Amino acid sequence: QARLVEFGGGLAQAGASLRLSCVASRVFFGSYSVGWFRQRPGEDREFVASTQTWRSGRTFYADSVKGRFTISSNKSENTVYLQMNSLKPEDTALYYCAAADPTSFHGSQIGSDFGTSIRHYSRWGQGTQVTVSS
Repeated sequence: QARLVEFGGGLAQAGASLRLSCVASRVFFGSYSVGWFRQRPGEDREFVASTQTWRSGRTFYADSVKGRFTISSNKSENTVYLQMNSLKPEDTALYYCAAADPTSFHGSQIGSDFGTSIRHYSRWGQGTQVTVSS
């Protein structure tokens, strides 16, 4: 059974940094798109960032985090990171790591932005809480 586990959440002050890690077992990140999503209480889960580790390693970011967050991967450790700088109180949320298998989709469904939609993802971690105080 594939398993994704997130680490690194916690409490931070506005302007500080945190780094989240996502470690996979029975899932080789090099064959997937890996994304980070977040969910605030009472809201839908939203896209934060993703990387096409199965292709060129191209990265994508939500406008709200562009320039502040960086997604990266270490294939040898089967780990994907989310470096979060200049944190804001509105970044407070439960952060989830997820993996999207491109082989589960027909070729015509795989656009250049594959991995930016929640519907692409079939494997999820349990989430890690990030709380940013003002």
